[in-house]
Amino acid sequence: MNVPRRLLALAALAVLLSACSKSDASFDAKVHDYILAHPEVIQQAIAKLQAQQDQQAAQQAKLAIAQNRQSLERDPRDYVANPNGRITVTEFYDYRCPHCINAAPAVLKIIHDHPDVRFVFKEFPIFGDVSEHAAAGAIQLKKQGGDVVSLYSDFMNTHPLDDAAIDRILRAHGVDPATLDKPDVHAQTQAQLLAVRKLAIDLGIEGTPAFIVGDTLIPGDDTDAINAAINQARARAG
Repeated sequence: MNVPRRLLALAALAVLLSACSKSDASFDAKVHDYILAHPEVIQQAIAKLQAQQDQQAAQQAKLAIAQNRQSLERDPRDYVANPNGRITVTEFYDYRCPHCINAAPAVLKIIHDHPDVRFVFKEFPIFGDVSEHAAAGAIQLKKQGGDVVSLYSDFMNTHPLDDAAIDRILRAHGVDPATLDKPDVHAQTQAQLLAVRKLAIDLGIEGTPAFIVGDTLIPGDDTDAINAAINQARARAG
């Protein structure tokens, strides 16, 4: 997790003050005066620490992705668009997440324009019961062999997406909302959602959306980074 810049500044100052406390008064005064005369050194220290943190986080994410590759890309419970694609993109999302909604047009464009991109949908509801309701409906539609991409589009384009809207959309896609409350269906759905949450924790995913392309974790709706990662994966695949 990245430390906020204000905390980084305080940490840098604490290190300097600690160093000063072990020196004589003359040295303390010189350090104090130098910091006041050159406050940019604090900014430079923060930037260096941030870069080190980013590099460490990227390395940890790469290792976690490798360790969880099968669950990440080949869980048969997930819906997969373009299943024969040679490049895999996985998205963790919530239908009621504003940033997921912003990213949705780019997701649909990737699926439509690039059949070589195998797109894995990870239902990751983090905005409460209504989001879980939508995720459960999508999971049920997948079990019925329905068009989850179309449902994804409908959910992402419906505002507000409340329980009534979810049920209406599910019926339009051939899912009886009452089915979701059956004990066996509910238990299977919860098991799948729990597995996705655990996977997100293992990968260090702290919010939605999050995309994984190859060994790269891309947090947020950074479509430029997603497309760049896809192009890099395509180039490596030859």
